[in-house]
Amino acid sequence: MARENIMQNKEQVFETIWLGRTLKIRTGKLARQADASVLVQYGDTVVMANVVQAKQEREGVDFFPLMVEFEEKLYAAGIIKGSRWIKREGRPSDQSILTGRMIDRSIRPLFDESVRRDVQVIITVLAVDQENDHDIVGLVAASAALSISGINWRGPISGVRIGRTNGELIFNPTYEQQAASDLDLIVAGTEKKVIMIEAGAQEVPEAEILKAIMLGLKEMQPAIELIKEMQKQVEPKKVAEKVVLKSEDDKKNEVEKERIFSIAKEWLNANVKGILFDKIYYTKGERKAAVEAVKQKLDQYLFEQNISKDWRSKAVKNLVEEAIETEVTNGILNEKRRVDGRSLTEIRDLSGEVSILPRDHGTGLFSRGETQVLSILTLGAPGLEQSLEGLDGMTKKRFMHHYNFPPYSVGEASPLRATGRREIGHGALAEKALMPVVPDKEDFPYAIRVVSETLSSNGSSSMGSTCAAVLALMDAGVPIKKHVGGIAMGLASNKDMSRWEVITDLQDLEDGNGGMDFKITGTDSGLTAIQLDTKTDGLSEEIIAKTFAQGRVALNQVLEILKSAIPAPRTELSPYAPRIIKFMVNPEKIGAIIGPGGKIINKIIEETEVTIDIDNDGTVIICGTNAEKCQLAFDRVKSIVREYEAGEIFSGKVVRLMDFGAFVQIAPNQDGMVHVSELAPYRVDKPSDMVKVGDPVQVKIKEIDSQGRINLTMKGMEENNIYWQEEKGKSQSNGSGGGFGNGRRFDNGGRGDRRRDHFDRPRRQDNGFRNSGGEAQANKLPENESNNQSGSNNTVNPITAKSPEDLIDPFLGK
Repeated sequence: MARENIMQNKEQVFETIWLGRTLKIRTGKLARQADASVLVQYGDTVVMANVVQAKQEREGVDFFPLMVEFEEKLYAAGIIKGSRWIKREGRPSDQSILTGRMIDRSIRPLFDESVRRDVQVIITVLAVDQENDHDIVGLVAASAALSISGINWRGPISGVRIGRTNGELIFNPTYEQQAASDLDLIVAGTEKKVIMIEAGAQEVPEAEILKAIMLGLKEMQPAIELIKEMQKQVEPKKVAEKVVLKSEDDKKNEVEKERIFSIAKEWLNANVKGILFDKIYYTKGERKAAVEAVKQKLDQYLFEQNISKDWRSKAVKNLVEEAIETEVTNGILNEKRRVDGRSLTEIRDLSGEVSILPRDHGTGLFSRGETQVLSILTLGAPGLEQSLEGLDGMTKKRFMHHYNFPPYSVGEASPLRATGRREIGHGALAEKALMPVVPDKEDFPYAIRVVSETLSSNGSSSMGSTCAAVLALMDAGVPIKKHVGGIAMGLASNKDMSRWEVITDLQDLEDGNGGMDFKITGTDSGLTAIQLDTKTDGLSEEIIAKTFAQGRVALNQVLEILKSAIPAPRTELSPYAPRIIKFMVNPEKIGAIIGPGGKIINKIIEETEVTIDIDNDGTVIICGTNAEKCQLAFDRVKSIVREYEAGEIFSGKVVRLMDFGAFVQIAPNQDGMVHVSELAPYRVDKPSDMVKVGDPVQVKIKEIDSQGRINLTMKGMEENNIYWQEEKGKSQSNGSGGGFGNGRRFDNGGRGDRRRDHFDRPRRQDNGFRNSGGEAQANKLPENESNNQSGSNNTVNPITAKSPEDLIDPFLGK
């Protein structure tokens, strides 16, 4: 127990008030075998970050091996996975991957790129309060852990999220404030410079975003100061450096390496510029060939110096790429000259086309130089929107953009694998760029999926996919509000950033050390998305301002090309796209549409081959590719939910018989009851005497009772004559002599010459008619009885009729 208390007392806690809430960092208690571990709490959102650097260098790699993993644990939000069979968290969600990439782009520029030992940063969300964003807390946690890890990292940094409501900036907004914001901006930086930007915006002007970025840099400083305070008081874990034993041969090899590399560098300094800039290399293939020529000529030169193949290979591998990057940068800084001959503000050739494929719902092809992207759009029923499960609970996404980057797009052959993090990130960026112009669900209820296939890549295929997707949306007839263009801006700078130039339309050889990849998308009114990563120690306000100004000129050029390809969305959808009928019903009627266990709605779907989506507010959306079947489904649903009124007349079908009446279907899934007394204008003993199941009848709504039951009548409906006529014939043929002979007596019941209509006809009892006293009469006809009924000279009183053919009812006719 004593030892346990000693261990617990090692925890150190640091806190400050940051933007009105307490930011607290704990270290020393958890995950002690990691190189560094911190627990960061902001409000009630808690994130843990752990950092480990491998003890051995990784052999055979020519890059810095950094791994950033962001883990969203559902328990942090009190959620158990909704799947019935799988309850563990599976592969990272897209949102986890995007957050991990955001943190990676923030911390990577400050590492020593020459290191070949794996560094892994794992950020785990332990608790969320649904108010403070865990991605910003995760970024602070990663910075704090690296700052006390003992790893060579030039931090600390921090990050801040910025929203804007009614023109007022909000720093680290709550979820509720974010929902009302027209700007979602994340900025990461050091004390003075911006390292990373990630933004989505509702066409916010560049000047407003620049202002938000620089104020955000100022507002993140309290978090940086807290990490610095922690650095002073927490002793980094000391990792014993591996003792490298060097033999005499090893020492000789080091000397030899230095000599050979010196010879190679001297040759490269003298010859690279002449090879790269002796002519204009217009294509990526030509530039690759030029780079290969540098490698071959260096190898040949070293061969002539009697240097072995092994040393020649090492010199080429380690020195050529760096020398080329340096010369490309020098060409831009010293001569404002680019390898492909363009000026610093010039965009490569642009083109846009639509309707590339015959049956797809919408297609767009966009090219910028050798970067070429084909976007294909598919429209679907609202029920096909994507369901997402994360720390925010269950959410849905109606507009989806997916990005593919096959190996042939860069002239390579490699296996096709599952979608990578890069593909997810590029797809999400274009999706974010387009969201502000996608119509609301109320105006265009379709689920929309755009897939961008990168056919050829040489600089910012993500911006190419944004432009191609806009063309596909308009080609499909999706009523987007405006064209959205995208462009990637680059940077050339010297080591101390004392000299720099912003370049428009970044491509292959220009994306080296001292550079940046600053992607911006927008309409003619403002920006919709930004993504910045840099290979510098950060950008100044001057560089960002110049990038926005130069980028706006480029954006306008891209927008003109898009508008020339298709000026506005098509007014009609593709004939192969599904059609939607949208209408409202009384929410209380939703259960009637669905039916017990979904029986009714599933039957409609099966018979009409459509999809039906119903919202709790009573919105019904019917979707299908056949317009007639959509209309049929619409009619079926409307018949279920219609409000019936007394006096309405329907042609229906008898569906069930009971002793007290017959049930008639007046519409699909809607029955009413005809009481036995309402089957005919005379007495009927049993419903089965009059009708049978399946008989077509005409009915009128007599009343709708307090429980919503529909009471019907068959009286007064001419189409029912056949049943009354047949019933008369049956009654007349039941006597012993048939017809009007033996076994019956007809009498007017002593009512004299009182006028009768069909509602006053004598009531049947067994095989005869009753008189007014209810007794069966003798089989006798008065000889001198005349037809005193007025209104029709063709009407024969049943009492004086001499045969069934003479019997004419005033309502039934003959």
